[in-house]
Amino acid sequence: MSASLEDLFGGQPPAEPDPNEGELRRALVVAAHPDDADFGAGGTAALLAGAGWEVRYLVVTDGSKGSDDPAFTPETLVATREVEQREAARILGVGSVVFLGYTDGELVYSRELLGAVTREIRAFQPFAVYTHDPEPVIINNSFVNHNDHRISGLAAVDAVYPTARDRLNFPEQIEGGLPTHKVRELFLWGANEPTLDVDISGVFETKLEGLLAHVSQFGGREDFLELVRERWREEDGRYLERFRRVGLFR
Repeated sequence: MSASLEDLFGGQPPAEPDPNEGELRRALVVAAHPDDADFGAGGTAALLAGAGWEVRYLVVTDGSKGSDDPAFTPETLVATREVEQREAARILGVGSVVFLGYTDGELVYSRELLGAVTREIRAFQPFAVYTHDPEPVIINNSFVNHNDHRISGLAAVDAVYPTARDRLNFPEQIEGGLPTHKVRELFLWGANEPTLDVDISGVFETKLEGLLAHVSQFGGREDFLELVRERWREEDGRYLERFRRVGLFR
């Protein structure tokens, strides 16, 4: 199945990859923790995958602090959440998941982190990158934007521009065989002023199934399904994921 971005995104679609420029129908979703990609862009990822795009998740931290259940140790929680994330990705049609393995809750912005994200962008060569909006500390006066979210988003934005593009940034990667890469579209979820709505009504149940794969996070929560429905449901009954979209120059 192949669909245009206009089919997926409506009347103001993002740019389409230009095969004459070597651009590929690939999207990279950079998320701080297991399950963040499914919350932020799971419906959009399912739409893209269903339209023939290759979608990859890049999970920055190990999720080792994300449970109050005393049955988990950090080590068993990491292993469990990796399995859950891979299953959620499978449900959504996401082709691959990469884990960087930084410690949950202890992420700091560093040259090492920036290089790790840059390496993944150069290796995968995505046309579009989706990630956390790094700017808000408070989202819609309702949510605290987790520090790991802000740092992961900022590293992803900085890797998109300029480091993945410039050969003199992390030249050891170039010497190791990775080419530079220019990302063409950047989409930020969790924005206080989103500029693009993606109607995910047709895949919302798939998004929900992907979220429910994270049993360690949401298993046994009877209120979870209705909370999720309320979060993405509009008054007209549609379900939307919202992004701040940044188009980058060719």
